[in-house]
Amino acid sequence: MFESVLVANRGEIAVRVISTLRRLGIRAIAVCSQADAGAPHVRLADVAITIGPAPAAQSYLCADAIVDAALASGAQAVHPGYGFLSERADFARLCAGAGLVFVGPPPEAIELVGDKARAKQVAEEAGVPTVPGIGRSGSGLRDEEITAWARESSDHLPLIVKAAAGGGGRGMRVVGALDKLPAALAAARREALAAFGDDALLAEHYIERARHVEVQLLADAHGAVVHLGERECSLQRRHQKLVEECPSPAIGCEQRARMGAAAVALATAAGYAGAGTCEFLVDAADPHAFWFLELNARLQVEHPVTELVYGMDLVEAQLRVAAAEPLWLTQEQLAPSGHAIEARICAEGADLLPRSGRIVAYREPAGPGIRVDSGVRAGSEVSSHYDSLLAKVIAHAPTRELALDRLDGALAGLAILGPPVNTAFLRDLLADPRVRAGQLDTGLVQELTEATRLPAPGSDDDAAAAAALARTLELRSRGSDDPWDRLLGWRVDGPAPLRWRLGQPGGGDGAVEVLVTATGVRVGDGPWRTVHAERRGPDALALTLDGTQRLWAWAQDGDVTRVGLDGRAWGFCEEIAAARHDEHAGGASLAAPMPGNVLLVHARAGQRVGAGDVLVVLESMKMELQVVAPAAGTVERVAVVPGDRVAGGQVLVAIDPGRSA
Repeated sequence: MFESVLVANRGEIAVRVISTLRRLGIRAIAVCSQADAGAPHVRLADVAITIGPAPAAQSYLCADAIVDAALASGAQAVHPGYGFLSERADFARLCAGAGLVFVGPPPEAIELVGDKARAKQVAEEAGVPTVPGIGRSGSGLRDEEITAWARESSDHLPLIVKAAAGGGGRGMRVVGALDKLPAALAAARREALAAFGDDALLAEHYIERARHVEVQLLADAHGAVVHLGERECSLQRRHQKLVEECPSPAIGCEQRARMGAAAVALATAAGYAGAGTCEFLVDAADPHAFWFLELNARLQVEHPVTELVYGMDLVEAQLRVAAAEPLWLTQEQLAPSGHAIEARICAEGADLLPRSGRIVAYREPAGPGIRVDSGVRAGSEVSSHYDSLLAKVIAHAPTRELALDRLDGALAGLAILGPPVNTAFLRDLLADPRVRAGQLDTGLVQELTEATRLPAPGSDDDAAAAAALARTLELRSRGSDDPWDRLLGWRVDGPAPLRWRLGQPGGGDGAVEVLVTATGVRVGDGPWRTVHAERRGPDALALTLDGTQRLWAWAQDGDVTRVGLDGRAWGFCEEIAAARHDEHAGGASLAAPMPGNVLLVHARAGQRVGAGDVLVVLESMKMELQVVAPAAGTVERVAVVPGDRVAGGQVLVAIDPGRSA
């Protein structure tokens, strides 16, 4: 086994890999961009090396700098995690040329399975069913070739175009009509080039009511291959997974054996070694029908559910395979135990779009069968340079029903204050009757979010009371020597309510008045409620309202008081701060929903636009975002040009609704 390993990644996967290295007594070496200098994976490692001077978004793609760091630190091997360089054959060769062991498959296997068109051909040769489509190994297809294929038959629609060189939902677009194809091809190429440095595309028929089921593989360098069952990954949005579970509620023992055998046959034909995942589409109406999707030559984000059900540390397994050990288990010795479900915690708002910002309070849940893989802590900066994934909460139990219940309880106990996160959305999703019943397909999340969108966290009465009481406790604890300073809520003739006027950060309507006395609180025109509040540590508020005590998360973030409970979070500021408005607040100005780079601008001054027209395209957190006109009108001003870097909330376009056509 290796004595020292460099981890060429960041965030929760870097923390995850380093944790196994520490458990095995292996010296852990981290690399980081300048933006990540204080990140948890850096603090956990034995040694940390800053790489650059490339921009933060590109630092972890600097292969030469990472190899130089490995050599300078005395590392014997490099673990790439997932994303970034994990599926780059040239990086694996660069490591080998420098005398370093790449903890992953051989470069020839990476090249073969990383080219989706070639991998599909190998699958067909191995007898694995594939989805009808068109692709070319190497350079990918021209737009004209994809368009011609789409026109050949109505059976080809709807279709999906996807990046030939990557995965993770990047560079993918579903097209239902031919007139939408040119825009989809252009967007997919831009996103693929930004994410993988390669804009090659392929196209396939899109199976609308399908499950996304994948098989975990483990192969040694001596020709032995086994599978560790399947994971259900159908709950996804924008082709990115949200919730994963093991085993799939739709797959029985016979089907598991068939899909596992197909995955093993494909890995054997590809000369694969290490941990990998063979992904399939399964007919939602007939689980016996399945088609090969792709083979990912790396550890998957969702690997913890397999670890908990099969009792194996897959990172340790990767290291043992990389150290040339033969497989230590046979297929007959691998049997599932219980059920595990994982939820991905992402920084995103009620509009389900990514957000950035500083985490001002962070508290993880605990309990039987609960595991949290996280790459953040209080004080972490969530940057627009990287993916929005912050952490994963995983629950393991003897049954699926109990695992769902445990996961819901864990999500309720997770507190992240600062940028908005999707915890409440995940709880609502897991409570849906179809999800509870295991009736899943890849379109379900979109269907549910279109039917009932989550309300934006607003002036909930209990939350407003918690914020006002938190501010009151903060004032009382300032430690002034003047006794009059500590008599908050008093007049000369006795007690009087302390009055708070709380509004939404960034301005807008919805300010609420909260009155606080020593024993009571009143929100707006509501009734007086008995209250007792006390601090429980630096980020917790024990609040008893009308005899019921709840433990709220609480943090002061500049002039914003942030509180959280049961997976939801709210922000309030005093009215004087809440009254700040953008210069175009009276009109219909478009503001950037997050920091990012301007890719395209489709607006010009004097142009008449309709509600929903795409005016600006941003790139942020490794994805493209279309910013649309909120209302019909005439463009007064365009404040950005392609190539600009914009901040969250920055005005992009100002529209005069009074001058609409």
